[in-house]
Amino acid sequence: MFRTAFRITGNAADAEDVLQTVFLRLLRRTQADAMDNEESYLRRAAINASLDVIRSRQSDRTMELVDVASNRSDADASDLRQVLARAISTLPQRSAEIFTLRFIEGLSNPEIARMLGISQVLVAVTVYRTRQQLRKELGKVLGDRS
Repeated sequence: MFRTAFRITGNAADAEDVLQTVFLRLLRRTQADAMDNEESYLRRAAINASLDVIRSRQSDRTMELVDVASNRSDADASDLRQVLARAISTLPQRSAEIFTLRFIEGLSNPEIARMLGISQVLVAVTVYRTRQQLRKELGKVLGDRS
C-alpha cells in the first residue's frame, strides 16, 4: 500500500498519511462488511486516498506550476510526474482508479476487471478514454511535447 500511495502522491510523508487514512477506514468498517479480497480492498483504498491527497493539494493553489520545459532531465521527470498526478486527480473516481491500476500498478485489463467486478471491455474502454483525456490535459500544459 505504501508503494502504491508513494507512486501516486510522489512523497513519503503523504504516502504515510494515506496509510493512516486507509487503516482508519478499515477500522471503521463493521464486521458485517465482509471483504472478498483484502488485498484488492487495501490497494483500491490506497489509490483513492492518494487521489484525495492530490485533490486537496489542488484546492490550495499557493504554488504556481513550474516550467516543465526546463533543460534538466531530472527536473523534467519530477515535473511531469506532478503534472500527471494533478491531471489524474481531475478524473472521475472510477477512471482514475482504473488508470492507476493499469499504468501505475501494472495490472492487466483482466486482473482489473476481476478486482473491480466489471467487464474487460469496460476496463479497456475506460483506459482508452482516460488516456485520450489525459493526453488532452497534458497537451495543454506540455504543448507539443505530449
